[in-house]
Amino acid sequence: MQFNWHSDPITRTTVVDKGYRNTQNVRRFMVSACGDEFKFDRAFMAWIRDGSPKRMGDVADEWLKRRGELSK
Repeated sequence: MQFNWHSDPITRTTVVDKGYRNTQNVRRFMVSACGDEFKFDRAFMAWIRDGSPKRMGDVADEWLKRRGELSK
């Protein structure tokens, strides 16, 4: 069964699959993980969909890293 990005619960372990969409559900998860300043931009959306394996925790960590709020 394919993950529904509009309504299924998103956690840090949710796998970003080929059906990934930037939905309000994803935005809610990202705001809860990254804070109210979270915004999508083209470069970040391209990184999310670049085909490399990742989970939503990786996505949140990458956004924070790009903002200088998380060091890796």
